[in-house]
Amino acid sequence: MTQATTYLSRDYVPARDRRAGVRVLNRLPEGEQERPYTIFKLKPLGPIIGAEIEGVDLSQPVSPELRAELHRAFLEWKVLFFRNQTINSDQQLAFARLWGGIEKHPFLPQGSAEEVTRFEKDEKNTGMENLWHTDVTWRVNPALGSLLRLSEVPPLGGGDTLWADMAAAYDNLPEEVKQRIDGLTAIHDFTPSFGRRLTPEQLAAKQEEYPVAEHPVVRTHPETGRKTLFVNAAFTIRIVGLEPEESEELLGYLFKQAQVPEYQVRFRWQQNSVAFWDNRATQHYAVSDYYPHRRVAERISIEGDKPF
Repeated sequence: MTQATTYLSRDYVPARDRRAGVRVLNRLPEGEQERPYTIFKLKPLGPIIGAEIEGVDLSQPVSPELRAELHRAFLEWKVLFFRNQTINSDQQLAFARLWGGIEKHPFLPQGSAEEVTRFEKDEKNTGMENLWHTDVTWRVNPALGSLLRLSEVPPLGGGDTLWADMAAAYDNLPEEVKQRIDGLTAIHDFTPSFGRRLTPEQLAAKQEEYPVAEHPVVRTHPETGRKTLFVNAAFTIRIVGLEPEESEELLGYLFKQAQVPEYQVRFRWQQNSVAFWDNRATQHYAVSDYYPHRRVAERISIEGDKPF
């Protein structure tokens, strides 16, 4: 019989983030009041992020009044969900264009039009989007938002998507961390993700076409004015001005903030469901739990502006 090692818990207390208890969850910018929606019914899926819109048919023309009220909901809830939308790619594009110009993705498979990205997953093409990220932050002007429609859903409800409110993530950072990251910028690059699929010649050409982008670690939302944590594990490479080890330690801490359940909403897809999210305010994670079943989606992304 081996002698048990004596452990004195008070001899060593590991340095861990033990923050627990109530978190500050503000859905609206400071000073903004709740207002009812009059054209459609809005069903919240959580206290701060995510709401289903009922009574809107995306196959029909959108009036200026409806567009204005949807935009207010978009800013207030960060991601909107629409069920039972039997629309095609052209109708999806028409709706997205109400919010601005449309991006063309240089790395992902094209759908029925060059502005449409098609995610067709099966036993040969597995889901690779199960990493918390904000879309195309490697662009100088990252996307304003995206509109995703699922036409084929895996059995047993697989392939959920989660979104995290990165304004809430910023709000709940310790004050010393907020002071530490205030004014810092970070480098964003497509190379560690999409670059792995390219030949050396293709990579060199794309790196010249899409040089690295430098964005604030904390951006200000251009419409709501809220401060939003704007780094993500997929595309943020390093923090400018810090040594590599210090940068990686700080980024690792900031990346984890998207994983806090209080900041999240989880959406269970059904056939012909649509999600419309604010890329300036959120990160998202596509659960890859449906292999080898099919999951087919088409995404359209709206051009954004340079973060500040």
